[in-house]
Amino acid sequence: MSNHLSAETIAVVKATVPAIAEHGATITEVMYRRLFEDEHIARLFNQANQKSGTQRFALANAVLAYAQNIDNPGALASAVERIAQKHVGYAILPEHYPYVATALLGAIEEVLGEAATPEILAAWGEAYWFLADILKGREAGIRKEIDAQTGGWIGWRHFAITERRAESDQIMSFTLRPEDGAPVIRHRPGQYLTLRFDMAGLKGVIRNYSISCGPNNDHYRITVKREPEGEASGFLHDRAEIGSIFELTAPAGDFYLREVPDRPVVLLSGGVGLTPMVSMLEEIADKHKALPAYFIHGTTDRHSHALAAHIRQLARRHGNTEIATFYERMEPADAAYEGYISVDWLKSELPLNEADIFLCGPRPFLRHYVSSLIGANVSPDRIHYEFFGPTDEILAA
Repeated sequence: MSNHLSAETIAVVKATVPAIAEHGATITEVMYRRLFEDEHIARLFNQANQKSGTQRFALANAVLAYAQNIDNPGALASAVERIAQKHVGYAILPEHYPYVATALLGAIEEVLGEAATPEILAAWGEAYWFLADILKGREAGIRKEIDAQTGGWIGWRHFAITERRAESDQIMSFTLRPEDGAPVIRHRPGQYLTLRFDMAGLKGVIRNYSISCGPNNDHYRITVKREPEGEASGFLHDRAEIGSIFELTAPAGDFYLREVPDRPVVLLSGGVGLTPMVSMLEEIADKHKALPAYFIHGTTDRHSHALAAHIRQLARRHGNTEIATFYERMEPADAAYEGYISVDWLKSELPLNEADIFLCGPRPFLRHYVSSLIGANVSPDRIHYEFFGPTDEILAA
């Protein structure tokens, strides 16, 4: 494959931008319908995102962004890294790419009809494989990095639940250790695991969960909120037992604390979004005694506040962490602020212009705080966020 796209291909793809903007969601809907006719490909995807429709719109936005920036691929570097990390997490391999190519080009032809000329289909075919080769190269690099480390593994590995612990009314932690008893790779604090539930009795279900413990070579911990009608979270809370077996890929994700942080760190979370922040704070408490850290968390009330005692203990151990908690509903004994975290409060109480800011929480939480922090003149390259499920156009912007 060429290491660059022809000028003709770039011109043709950019000329399709209006059509992609108008019909993108329909094209991706048809693409997934075609793709999932093959059961072994369908099993690679988180079907919860398909049912909600968010994946279809997210992919439509990604295809449009690619078409708009096809003459400037550097603008897509962060998206490429995120997609490559997801692909490694879901154990997507080079041999899966032709299925997507066939489904995508077939969908473009089906939706655009006569407007999908041979020239357009050829250009999009070349553009697809150009991007696919970039992704495959990066995924190979990630796998090589994982395989070279103590405890690293490629593909799916069997893990057992060795501990369950209730953290709040609706949140529970699960400690996972490898069934083979061998070491596990030390994750980067903030990364996630991908769990496949087939062996536990929930066939076809795949989910991502942030790791909520500090890096080590012995085990992982995930901390899971029971979601209304949540197939996976309900299973974990109600049916998963000590000894239940799950399949895991190695930790993945581009949201993590740097190995040597050189700026103060603000950990800003909402609800169960505090889980990767706890992993970061464990690492900070253990290895970065001089690093100023701020753990800012908002949740409904004390009954929904997970890992509160553990976070206070980590802050004491570190000696340089400040904690602030916000509850929507207060009780007399609560040592917390009432209401929501305001950006004005963040500006007045924290060194926003000096710090790296890490955010995780529900989608509305991220939409609000990412845009508000940028509006407060915080440099975008110091705003780091994690969310699960497909990105939407607001976060993508």
